[in-house]
Amino acid sequence: MHDDTPALKRTQAKLADDVQTVLTDAQELMRLAAGEAGQGIKEARARLERSTQAARQQLAAMQDSALQSAQEAGRTADGYVREHPWEAVGIGAGLGFLLGLLIARS
Repeated sequence: MHDDTPALKRTQAKLADDVQTVLTDAQELMRLAAGEAGQGIKEARARLERSTQAARQQLAAMQDSALQSAQEAGRTADGYVREHPWEAVGIGAGLGFLLGLLIARS
């Protein structure tokens, strides 16, 4: 399994920037709508549309990346369990025991 954490963080940062841009454009659109209508509102709407589309594309890319990472992690875990079944049972029992202790203390 490869670690794509830096790529995921870059994607998340880009998505956050796109969402911020959408919010900024929406605020400007509302400001212009409250004032005068005309060319300014058309330009703000166009920017808002572009920003929304970019944010949607980034979100879709992030979802695809997360899905691929989860599938790869599942395949890796499955391979490990098939190669080391008793170790996997021991790890699962140990984690279950620890989780039980934590729940009992709460």
